[in-house]
Amino acid sequence: MTTRSHDGSAGDVDYGAIGSGYATYRRPDGRIARQIAQALGAARTVLNVGAGAGSYENVGGIVTAVEPSASMRAQRPTGLPRAVDAVAEDLPFADGEFDSAMTMFSVHQWSDVTAGLREMRRVAVGPVVVLTCDPALVRNFWLYAYAPEVLDTEARRYPPLDEITAALGGTVTVEAVPIPLDCTDGFNEAYYGRPEILLDPAARQACSAWSFVGDDTREHFDRTLRRDLDSGTWDERFGHLRTQPTYEGSLVIVRATP
Repeated sequence: MTTRSHDGSAGDVDYGAIGSGYATYRRPDGRIARQIAQALGAARTVLNVGAGAGSYENVGGIVTAVEPSASMRAQRPTGLPRAVDAVAEDLPFADGEFDSAMTMFSVHQWSDVTAGLREMRRVAVGPVVVLTCDPALVRNFWLYAYAPEVLDTEARRYPPLDEITAALGGTVTVEAVPIPLDCTDGFNEAYYGRPEILLDPAARQACSAWSFVGDDTREHFDRTLRRDLDSGTWDERFGHLRTQPTYEGSLVIVRATP
């Protein structure tokens, strides 16, 4: 049984509490979108599970969105179809109803990842595409030097890739997603060369892992990163990232076909 908050959010995050500014900071990036579109192929009908505010829905054909959080559904732009109020683990659709299915930055929040992915496989006759992070790689990011609790949280929450591939079955590929320096989708690694942005509490709030740590962690991060930026220590260690066109971190696309 999937537990849902008052807002309707399912899984480990209540977007009614933290999601008010999500659409401002988590704007889809066109270069990542093109890689997702290639993974979806020529699908005419696409199911988007855990659709949030509608990021990346322009990459497919006719999109049906599923989103349990009322707060996130309310942030969907005018012009996008209304999202169905449902959870990944119990999709209200017939077997093979869609050409393909996708889920973007969502699987780590589900109550039962295996059940949700099997539901996606059930309703899609073609590719199932999962944009996620490899938990084995998330601690390689410079943020670990300043807020290890945040990336430890991410490493615990993101399902291992072998768990995802086992749940989906069929033929599965895993492709790294290069993150551009000016990435508009504000997850933590999107700021690899722009550390100052993560000093903005609203930018951090748009990354759900920050909601799992206390004020002491956030204050320590703010204090130590400001100190190292002012002293030049951050730039001595990581300054090359400020001009690096792309960063290959933990972001991946998992694609499964029957």
